[in-house]
Amino acid sequence: MNDQLGEYGLVVTCEHGGNRIPKPYQAYFDGYQALLNTHRGFDPGALIMAEALAKAFSAPLVASSISRLLVDLNRSLGHPTLHFSSIQNAPAELRQQIVQRYYQPYRTRVDRLVRQSLADHRQVIHLASHSFTPELDGKRRNADIGLLYDPSRPGEVAFCEHWKSALTTCAPELIIRRNYPYAGKADGQTRWFRRRLPADIYLGIELEINQKHILTAGPHWPALRRQIVASLHQALANYSAHPGVLP
Repeated sequence: MNDQLGEYGLVVTCEHGGNRIPKPYQAYFDGYQALLNTHRGFDPGALIMAEALAKAFSAPLVASSISRLLVDLNRSLGHPTLHFSSIQNAPAELRQQIVQRYYQPYRTRVDRLVRQSLADHRQVIHLASHSFTPELDGKRRNADIGLLYDPSRPGEVAFCEHWKSALTTCAPELIIRRNYPYAGKADGQTRWFRRRLPADIYLGIELEINQKHILTAGPHWPALRRQIVASLHQALANYSAHPGVLP
């Protein structure tokens, strides 16, 4: 763990890093390759962003290249969108096999790293890397970057205020919004942790990047990754100095 984090540990995850369907389940996705290549199959750019963050802060990274349509690692067991319809309609034994092979090992590894970080630090910041489609159901998303958190947890509120301020400094041309385009307290891995770990030791933050920046050719996307890394450096420094103070 990078010493600059001091008493705060950092764990980076990426639940929707790829659109791979393992061979035993490919028949269930015949005719769906175009869908797998869209935002419904994975989060474009999320994995490379997660790798950049983990490298910059010498933080552990847990990532998956399995498509969210096979099993969504950021959903609770029993959630209606845990599997794509073809898997939902498959035998229960097959769904159980998928959960045991991919879902449980991923979630167990994240849990182990979060708890290991807490053993080494007073507080852990769990940062999940995601991206979102610029338009959904005919509506344009009015943000470049979203920071998702639970408004009822003061540490998460303070940290995202620090990060939003730092992002505005590092990339003033971008629109930064909190709890957009999704609510940070909705079903997901961070909410799972919040139900098990107190607010004063666990911070669950989801970074959402508009895919219009990721799909742009040229140097723009690498430059944005550097800006996000720089802003996180600044936010962590400010939060470490003033954890309960909003900028």
